Amino acid sequence: MISEKTLEEHTRINAKVLVLNQNYQPLNLCNAKRAIVLLNLGKADLIEKGFGAIRTPSFSFPVPSVIRLMALIKKPLKLQKLSRREVFSRDKYSCIYCGKETEQLTLDHIFPRSRGGANSWENVASACMPCNHRKAGRTPKEAGMKLMKEVGAPKLNPYSLFTNKAIDENWYKFMPWLAKH
Repeated sequence: MISEKTLEEHTRINAKVLVLNQNYQPLNLCNAKRAIVLLNLGKADLIEKGFGAIRTPSFSFPVPSVIRLMALIKKPLKLQKLSRREVFSRDKYSCIYCGKETEQLTLDHIFPRSRGGANSWENVASACMPCNHRKAGRTPKEAGMKLMKEVGAPKLNPYSLFTNKAIDENWYKFMPWLAKH
């Protein structure tokens, strides 16, 4: 049986830590254990302390909340993977043909796959069910429909790692693009 104190220590060691690049740009998230290793190796500075401490028989380490790397890391931007969620997000959960905002969206291939249309950012869009049924296996021109906007790959976002993540109170000052709730 795990004691309450052991469980609390386990929670602290796995606490999320914001990792900043040398230039203070948010780079990644890691757990407190990894952050303490980086701090002890001299590869990072402690910027913000979290709650509590992690104790060993001979040392006590404050739980880090934010650390900054000593060396500048060049992280290449990655194109987001094509997925339903990403397409709907790119199209702001609205139909590409009528502009209706709805949660009842389908994916539509602008140039139909049955005719060799690619499964790519430039050929996939959000469509409401009535518009998708009306267009069917035709091109928008053949169906007498127009796209409300051009479609393509979403803009590269160096901070996409932090979307849909719980944000610690201490991190907001390093993430100015986020509105504090």
